[in-house]
Amino acid sequence: MADPLLEDVAALLREAAADVVVPLFRRLDDADISEKAPGEVVTVADRKAEALISAGLRRLRPDSVVVGEEAVAEDPSLLRHLRGAGDVWLVDPVDGTSNFAAGRRPFALMVALLTDGVPAASWVYDPLDGTMATCRVGEGTWLDGGQVCTAEREPVAGALRGTAMTRFLPPDFRRSVEAGGERLGELLPGQHCAGREYLDVLTGDQQFVLFWRTLPWDHAPGTLLVREAGGVARRFDGTDYHPADDGKGLLVAASEEIWNEVRAALLGD
Repeated sequence: MADPLLEDVAALLREAAADVVVPLFRRLDDADISEKAPGEVVTVADRKAEALISAGLRRLRPDSVVVGEEAVAEDPSLLRHLRGAGDVWLVDPVDGTSNFAAGRRPFALMVALLTDGVPAASWVYDPLDGTMATCRVGEGTWLDGGQVCTAEREPVAGALRGTAMTRFLPPDFRRSVEAGGERLGELLPGQHCAGREYLDVLTGDQQFVLFWRTLPWDHAPGTLLVREAGGVARRFDGTDYHPADDGKGLLVAASEEIWNEVRAALLGD
């Protein structure tokens, strides 16, 4: 049976991509790009898409709160809502902004819904290849209309493929991760787009991804999608990831078995 909420938010993301984001891809002027923090850019597409998506989400659930990446940049106190009562939307209007601003792919549009502080549903959309992933807690993950279960795929010993985002890792972690990657199979450098990394776990293009920075709009949507597909998303110490938690380090894997193998190889026992 079709889920109206999943369909409505997916349609909203497609609308924002078609009307705002994709038309501006590779058409930005210097004035359309600015730096909101050292090393972090924001574009006119981020701001326009967030406004469109936020308005649409409020129409869907009028009593809800929207916590958008760009809104938080202006008012960090919005993060208090992530443990609050009622419906709270997390919005990343253009995930992979550095790629987008440079005219590179991939980038994605992402939304997660928290209800009473608990992740309840999520959406990740790559508009350039049309890939849409959606999920509702307890009901599984859907990828382009078909249900997906990552845990059913049997890993081949020594042939795991995954990403380690080493740029922000402390030196000791970085050395451990780089050395351990050789034992797993293929260790990729990352695509600078968390949404695409999560989609690639769902499609089977990779079996794991390791992050250091864990901003809520980057990871609330993808972690729920992977969990509902049978995968695992935990901090390095084994505790489950929650978007309201401050902390560093996140390891996501297609199954419990893979999570344990990758953690042992990259981070040691």
